[in-house]
Amino acid sequence: MGPWIRNGTLSFEFIILGFGDLAELQIFFFGLFLVMHLITLAGHTTIVLITLIDSCLQTPMYFFLRNLSIIEICYILVIVPNMLANFLSRNQKMPFVGCALQMHLFIALGGAECFLLTAMAYDRFVAICNPLRYTLLITRIFCLQMLGVACVSGFALSLTLTTLIFLLPFCQSHVINHFFCDIPAVLYLACSDTRANEIAVFLVCMLILLIPFLLILFSYGFIITAILKIRSAEGRSKAFSTCAGHLLVSVLHYGCAIFIYIRPKSCYTPEQDKIVSLIYTNVTPMLYPMIYSLRNKEVKGALRRLLASHNQ
Repeated sequence: MGPWIRNGTLSFEFIILGFGDLAELQIFFFGLFLVMHLITLAGHTTIVLITLIDSCLQTPMYFFLRNLSIIEICYILVIVPNMLANFLSRNQKMPFVGCALQMHLFIALGGAECFLLTAMAYDRFVAICNPLRYTLLITRIFCLQMLGVACVSGFALSLTLTTLIFLLPFCQSHVINHFFCDIPAVLYLACSDTRANEIAVFLVCMLILLIPFLLILFSYGFIITAILKIRSAEGRSKAFSTCAGHLLVSVLHYGCAIFIYIRPKSCYTPEQDKIVSLIYTNVTPMLYPMIYSLRNKEVKGALRRLLASHNQ
């Protein structure tokens, strides 16, 4: 049994500071983010249901979209309920194991989402740049394999990184200046040299964030070139509508994550990080269903058919 267990590391609690400096606005923020949370859950649940029920949406693109929404639901449930509780209770305590589990699930689900967004980019690349081979390349078995690889990779990388972080000694402050157990906030509390851990964080972020994002941008370079070659305005509009939502979601998701995680510990700014984290754990997940359905005629048509059948 290691010294970090003998010294009681597993038994201590972290204190999640949250937004304790805004005590007079806690109830307002609780109500605001509760409404946003419910809208987010309703939006993603609707995407899951219509892509399961509607016969017109049984394609690889909507298979990926459905699973992306399922992952997003799990992702926000790991963070937001605890955050809402924090608004009602100052200095919320979280056990060591609970904090490690929250970080593990957050990184794992976020990583799986990153890899799945990359698979969706490949799906759009084949559909627009190589349409004649689409049904040969993007089969149901291939989609299931991509989903499996995304989830297993996300959880494996997360387990490695979370273990490295929570093996560090936390012998001084146990107060996390954040609203959840995020990587920079927890690393900041370590009372030993964390350079090796920071390198591990950077390498994992390279695999989860930078490389997939560059692959997506590379794919969209070819996709946009192919779309511009389409002669009819209607054809260009239809091709663009199937890609615009995914591209916008990718930029929002990767942009916030890269800003937070790909930088040294010395650049850690708690208040700025909390604001950016609020955006990518609350605001952007709420926008995703709207972005996917706003320019997508198939999704809007499926919603109309679902509502019409419900009213009959």
